[in-house]
Amino acid sequence: MERSVIGLNLCPFADSVYRGNRVRFRVSSETSAAGLLTELRAELIGLHAADPLQCETTLLIHPGVLTDFLEYNDFLDVCEAAVVELDLEGELQVASFHPQYRFAGTQAEDIENYTNRSPYPMLHLLREASIERAIAAVPDADEIYRRNIRTMRKLGHAGWARLWHD
Repeated sequence: MERSVIGLNLCPFADSVYRGNRVRFRVSSETSAAGLLTELRAELIGLHAADPLQCETTLLIHPGVLTDFLEYNDFLDVCEAAVVELDLEGELQVASFHPQYRFAGTQAEDIENYTNRSPYPMLHLLREASIERAIAAVPDADEIYRRNIRTMRKLGHAGWARLWHD
């Protein structure tokens, strides 16, 4: 988080939330998608009920389940259905990060995929209101994505690897 998301400014909104200790990191011990879904539902309910000044967002990290990207990607539809079932549509959303993340239309090792790569599979639970406030503060929110691609292409695979060496 500190070296890539914040350090490379991939998400210009992450720094203040992270430094303010308003990110909940939840590491799942689940080994089945069904078990992870149960945890996801609980985390969605918990985040919705939490005071945003105390907990703005949640990272549900699940190293033991959905390690295959295609299975993980299919599970994202289940995540969206859970948001709807819990009547949280318009309140919360789930963003996706995975060690093998791959945007549609890219090759597996294209560097732009690394903007959504993480050491372990994870689901990022976000408040819609927070996203709306953050986007309103940026003149061109689409520029963030384009800037991230430029940053990653300039950094390249070698630069990315150097981030992880002390």
